[in-house]
Amino acid sequence: MKRYFVLVSFLLILVILSSIQAQGNIIIKAATPFPKGHIITEAMENFKAIVEEKTYGRIKVELEIQKDTEEGVNDKCAKGEVDMQFTGGRALEVFAGEYFFMNAPFVLKDYEHFFRLMKGPIGERAKAEILKKGNMYTLGYLYRGYRQMTSNKPILNLKDLEGLKLRLPVVPTWVRVWEALGTKPVTVPLTGLYQALKDGTAEASEGDLTQISGYKLYEVQKYLIITNHLVSFGWVHMYKPTFEKLSKEDQKLISETVEKVCDSATKKLLASENDILRLLLDNGMTVITLDAKTMAQIREKAKPAVEELFRTVWPVTTWEEVLKQ
Repeated sequence: MKRYFVLVSFLLILVILSSIQAQGNIIIKAATPFPKGHIITEAMENFKAIVEEKTYGRIKVELEIQKDTEEGVNDKCAKGEVDMQFTGGRALEVFAGEYFFMNAPFVLKDYEHFFRLMKGPIGERAKAEILKKGNMYTLGYLYRGYRQMTSNKPILNLKDLEGLKLRLPVVPTWVRVWEALGTKPVTVPLTGLYQALKDGTAEASEGDLTQISGYKLYEVQKYLIITNHLVSFGWVHMYKPTFEKLSKEDQKLISETVEKVCDSATKKLLASENDILRLLLDNGMTVITLDAKTMAQIREKAKPAVEELFRTVWPVTTWEEVLKQ
């Protein structure tokens, strides 16, 4: 009887393997502009591990890590040169620019505010625009942390921002807000961030703690200035034709796995932010926390630029309506 069960089990395994082979292997190419160790890259690596394990390797996920800029990765995904992107808000900016206030400085209240927006009608309309114009489904998003500033000189007040050569991503709306605060923005793609600070092209930067630590900015910047001026998120998009070629079961697996790794990454980052801050301190950075009065002054000076952007670039809603969510 024991030999009979062994034989039956063996035959069942052969049937399963034959079924998998009959379905054919599927290769999904996923890309990120971020380095290994970044929370978004970790989410992508976890996605690969789970999908390949659950499909017994029938679906293989090939990863491109930090091989292109955020702009380049987004362009590749929109064209189907890669099937997925684990990245920042570039797709929102390019394909649903009217909703880019969700990824702009001094607009949202906190990370929970972002999630409420994405689950409501504003977020649904934004995702519909990305699908329509960018040919990509938005499958998930994860918390990356609040964006702070780094500098080689102390930033203590609004006056210290005057004339500051601040590295910014190539994002016109961000440039307009920071120009209103008196800085001299230097737009450099993410892949050039470290070198721009090292060679003096820029003397300061802004970014979340995962960016600051992942790119080892503590090697080229002395001060970390806590401003919490933007809630930063990672996004996961998938090329529409690739997604729609999958079976309903595989679509469900992909969607659920993205949701799972994004939720896990969000929880991990929320729990580890103090550890990242300690790493930066241990590597020699000096932390400056701007007081409430100073931050209020900075926000007040940025306010006219933000309001103008809602009138001219983000007219699908109002700042007042966004703050109500």
